[in-house]
Amino acid sequence: MTLIDGKATAAAIKQEIAAEVKDIIAAGGKQPHLAAILVGHDGGSETYVKNKVLACEACGFKSSLIRFEDDVTEEALLEKVRELNEDKDVDGFIVQLPLPRHIDEQKVIMAIDYRKDVDGFHPINVGRMAVGLPCFISATPLGILTLLKRYGVTTSGKKCVILGRSNIVGKPMAQLMMQKQYGDATVTVCHSHSATLKDECRQADIIIAAIGQPDFVTADMVREGAVIVDVGTTRVPDATRKSGYRLNGDVKFDEVAPKVSLITPVPGGVGPMTICSLMKNTLAAAKKEYYP
Repeated sequence: MTLIDGKATAAAIKQEIAAEVKDIIAAGGKQPHLAAILVGHDGGSETYVKNKVLACEACGFKSSLIRFEDDVTEEALLEKVRELNEDKDVDGFIVQLPLPRHIDEQKVIMAIDYRKDVDGFHPINVGRMAVGLPCFISATPLGILTLLKRYGVTTSGKKCVILGRSNIVGKPMAQLMMQKQYGDATVTVCHSHSATLKDECRQADIIIAAIGQPDFVTADMVREGAVIVDVGTTRVPDATRKSGYRLNGDVKFDEVAPKVSLITPVPGGVGPMTICSLMKNTLAAAKKEYYP
């Protein structure tokens, strides 16, 4: 069994990005600028945004963090989105999800200029991705593709099972893994109501678990030598930790790991690659790679 080290891979990619940014600035180009809107004080979102700011520093980007309390009105938030759309210094920006219940998330996503949508959530980017056109690919699926490529995992012609059908991970991951220029795999999407879920998993060469249930994937669901990508990050109470919790993946790591050829840990697997992919998208936005 080989551990897929997302932390080390992300660090290497950030160094590559930093070197390219240095060359851009030396040639008289503009420093890439990523902005983030954070609403409220959700612990997970706070940590994620903090890590994004640190990643910007490592890549040589300019970063801006705009904070709102969780009682902010939808109109005030949309007004800030409009401002960032028009700000020529901002190359890309994200609105950290989830948002408070009184705000329509889809309305906010739709309001973002798709040319600055480095999270890859706008329907224009989602649609372009679905038909294989250049676009911002949502960060977690892009991070997974990058990990598989860097670890030399053959995906072409392989059976890939994706657990979960969310708009952020499951659906885009399925689209990318079946497309010829990315995964070129035979893809099955399963979810909590799939009647043959365990049988599908047992036949899979690659399992991408993004179902949001800790320890969901057990050893009896995995065949010998499979590749396992664990996207799950659920906070589970743990009295031995200073924080009072630990991050738990969707895969029962200790019993699954001995059976497989490659597996991502939680934490330290997909998580760092998600932030790293956001940096790649921001650099692409600054270079006007997809939308001149």
